[in-house]
Order: sequence, then C-alpha cells, then structure tokens
Amino acid sequence: MEVCRCHHGYLISLLLFLFHSETACYPLGKRPCEMQAFRIWDVNQKTFYLRNNQLVAGYLQGPNTKLEEKIDVVPIEPHAMFLGIHGGKLCLACVKSGDEIKLGLEPVNITDLNSSKEEDKRFAFIRSDSGPTTSFESAACPGWFLCTALETDQPVGLTNTPQDAVQVTKFYFQQDQ
Repeated sequence: MEVCRCHHGYLISLLLFLFHSETACYPLGKRPCEMQAFRIWDVNQKTFYLRNNQLVAGYLQGPNTKLEEKIDVVPIEPHAMFLGIHGGKLCLACVKSGDEIKLGLEPVNITDLNSSKEEDKRFAFIRSDSGPTTSFESAACPGWFLCTALETDQPVGLTNTPQDAVQVTKFYFQQDQ
C-alpha cells in the first residue's frame, strides 16, 4: 500500500506539471495555444482604435464604437504574451531607434512568433494584474510600459515613468465574448 501512494503522488505531480505546461503555453518550439481576442480600455475609459495606421486611444461613441480594436493575444508564459490587432496580422512591438524607445505596429502574423527566438522578444509583453486593472511591460525593454495619454485620440505608446501623472498605464483587459 505504501508503494501505491508513492506512485500515485508521482503520477499526480506529473499530471499537474503537464497540465501547467499546456495552460501556460510554455512547451518548447511551436505553441499549441490558440489566439484569443480581448477588449482593452484604460482607466479613463478610452478604447483603442486604428487611425492612419497608428494605434490611438479615445472615446468612441455611437456608430464609431465599431472602430474599437480588439487585442489579439497568444500566451507564451504564465504572465507573458504576444499582442496584436487585426486578427493577429499586426503585432505590437517595442521598437528601439537610437536612444528612443517607442511602440510600433509590425505586419507579422502573431501565431508565427516564437518566444525562444531573440528577434521575436520585441513583440512580448509581461502582464501584471493589480486588482481589476492590468499593466503591460515590454519584455525586450524592461521598465517600459504600454500607455495612453490623458488627452483623447492620442497614440498608444510606451513609457518608462509609469507613475507619471500624464501617462495612463493601467488598463481593463477582458476576454471578448
């Protein structure tokens, strides 16, 4: 009977490990995870939409609500994910240009990205939940967070001063039904 408990405990541990790997989407190589769509809006209720090929945050009302961009997500680790829009065909990226760091939209298929490739790291964001809100830190540029301006209809960007009162880094992030 003692031997059975030992094997039973090992089997449970193994199953928990395997289950965690699937839910965290962390197996090496190609991920079996599916892309999921999420709604995102900042704590000031501004939603994301595309204007002149740039992601901006603003107040959409009436017929304009259909312009809202859903955020496409492919999880790569328990708290890390690739983010995109337009069915995962445009991906959010941390772009370094000289000393400047900014948010870019790149025409890359989100499901083709691989977390083990260094060149794909710029597309990865670390999700941190604090109560009902979420913040997103760039994996490629630690300390840089997804943000919106206080003013409406301004570009979504990155900031390295998340406590600054002129940037909003807290978002509501809800899976789309």
